[in-house]
Amino acid sequence: MSVESSLMPGRSSRLDGLLDWMQMLSGAGLILFMWAHMVLVASVVVSPEWMNAIAHFFESTGMAQVGGPLVFLLFLAHFVLAARKLPFHLEGQKTIWSHARMMRHGDTWMWIVQAVSAMIILIMGAIHMWVVLTDLPITAAKSAARIQEGFWFVFYLVLLPLVELHVGIGFYRIGVKWGFIKSNGRGIFKKRENLLTLAFIIIGFVTLLRFMFLDIPQ
Repeated sequence: MSVESSLMPGRSSRLDGLLDWMQMLSGAGLILFMWAHMVLVASVVVSPEWMNAIAHFFESTGMAQVGGPLVFLLFLAHFVLAARKLPFHLEGQKTIWSHARMMRHGDTWMWIVQAVSAMIILIMGAIHMWVVLTDLPITAAKSAARIQEGFWFVFYLVLLPLVELHVGIGFYRIGVKWGFIKSNGRGIFKKRENLLTLAFIIIGFVTLLRFMFLDIPQ
């Protein structure tokens, strides 16, 4: 065996470790973004003027024009990094499904939910970001008009819980993988994370209803 060949496993291990860190950091960044995004959009529940003022701030400072595409690139990069461990071949998918049913392990099922939701979010999330970023400025009236078309209301009813489930599971798995959540604390953390996920889903649903019944100036 050559010296180069003997070094390959070490190189591969270091590269995998680096890519895992990049996946974790990109995922953590997207989690923080999604939580902040949900809270800021939900400001329309208090007042459409609040949402307009927040949107105007981000656009007048150029943060929406620059930050939006950067978030989209981070979104794609995170998917590519995570896709290294996803089984795209049918045989691999059958194996994962068989093992999950056999072991009946909660964390394995959470990973499957996260993997399946990732595929759907990749498409729906890209559509959402494209529609929003190509139709600046963002206003409460414009968002409400889109939701009241009907199709977009159903679209977000599907996307909202998928995103929040994916984010919640991702937050949990980051904590477990990198040692922030110890084995004896997993149960209580899961319960708290489930409550947090449910809270964000409720906030999102109330926000959708607010848009659905918001009076749009003619």
